[in-house]
Amino acid sequence: MLLLESYRLGPLELPNRLVMAPLTRNRAPSGVPNDMMATYYAQRASAGLIVSEGTQVAALGQGYQDTPGIYSPQQRDGWRRVTDAVHAAGGRIFAQLWHVGRISHSYYHGQRPVAPSAIAPTGKAYTPEGMKPYETPHALSRDEIIMVVEQFRHAASIALAAKFDGVEIHAANGYLIDQFLQTGSNHRTDEYGGSVENRTRFLVDVATAVLGVWGAGRVGVRLSPGGGMNGIHDDDPVETFRHAARLLDEMEDIVYLHVVEAPVGSSGPDERSVCATELLRPIFRRTLISTGGYSPASAERALERHRADLVGFGRLFIANPDLPERIRNGAQLNEPDQTTFYTPGEHGYIDYPSMEPVAA
Repeated sequence: MLLLESYRLGPLELPNRLVMAPLTRNRAPSGVPNDMMATYYAQRASAGLIVSEGTQVAALGQGYQDTPGIYSPQQRDGWRRVTDAVHAAGGRIFAQLWHVGRISHSYYHGQRPVAPSAIAPTGKAYTPEGMKPYETPHALSRDEIIMVVEQFRHAASIALAAKFDGVEIHAANGYLIDQFLQTGSNHRTDEYGGSVENRTRFLVDVATAVLGVWGAGRVGVRLSPGGGMNGIHDDDPVETFRHAARLLDEMEDIVYLHVVEAPVGSSGPDERSVCATELLRPIFRRTLISTGGYSPASAERALERHRADLVGFGRLFIANPDLPERIRNGAQLNEPDQTTFYTPGEHGYIDYPSMEPVAA
C-alpha cells in the first residue's frame, strides 16, 4: 500500500505518507502551548509528518480563542515541550506559521485587524462574548508590511529554537497571505496589489525571510486554490495560483507545497471533476501534499495516480491517534466527536482510544 510506504522529504525519512494536517483545537489558554498539547501531538507521532495547528506569529495575528502563538520566550518553551514529546515518541513535526489578518476582532488584541486593503470580510467573528460582526480592517502600509514579514522571520527563529523539524507557511484559507493573493481582498495600487506579480509579492517576501532562518529542505507552503473560506475569492484563481506555484517552484529550497482540496463534507478530491492538487502538479515539481476530504481509500488512489506524494488527514487524526496502524491492520476507525473540536479540556482531545495490543 503506497500510503504506508516510506518517503524522503528533504533531510527527513518519513515512515509513511500520511500527514497529520494542521487542526485548530483551541487548547492553549493565554496562547502558550501546554503539557496537554504535548500529549495530544505525541499520541499522533506515528504520522509520517505532523503539521502543527496554526500558531500566530504576532499578537495581532490571533483571530480565535486560545490558539497558540510562536513569538515569545514562554511560547518557545511551551512548544519545546511539544517537540520533545513528539521526538521521544519517534515523530517529526513542522510548525505552521499563521497570521489571520482581517479574520479577527479587536476583542483579541485591542485594535482593528489588519489586511492588504480596508475591506471587511462577510460573516461574524467568534469571541467568548458571542458572535460579533467582522470589523473593517486597517490596510497595512508598506512599512507595516515589512514589519509583518519580520514577524514571520522571528516566528521562524522561535520555531527553530523550539526544535521543530521545519515550518509550514500558512498562505491558505482566507488568512493574511491569502488576502494578499486574491483580488477580492486585495485592492491595493502599489507594488503589493493589482497584477498577479504584485499580489504574490508578500508571499515571496515571507517565504524568503523564513528560508533565511531555516535553509533548504525545512520549509513548506500551504495554498488553497479552491478559495471560498472566510469570504475569500479571486477573479481568476487558476492564473493566481499557477503563478504562485511557479514562484514557489523557482524557490528551490521550498521542500513542499501543501494544497487544500475539497471542503470538509464533500465527496473528496478523488471524486471532484476539477482537482486543485492536479492543477498545480505540473508546475510545482517537488513534494506535493494534498489535504481535504480524503478517506484512506481515496488517498491511496491519489497516490496511485501521482496526484500527490503525501496526503493530509485532519478529522481522522483527531479521532484516531494511531491512524497509520489502523489502516495497516484494516481496523475500524473511531468517529470524531465534532462537539469537542474546539472545547477546552481533555475530552475529545487526548482521550480517543488507540487499538488494543494484539496478544502474542
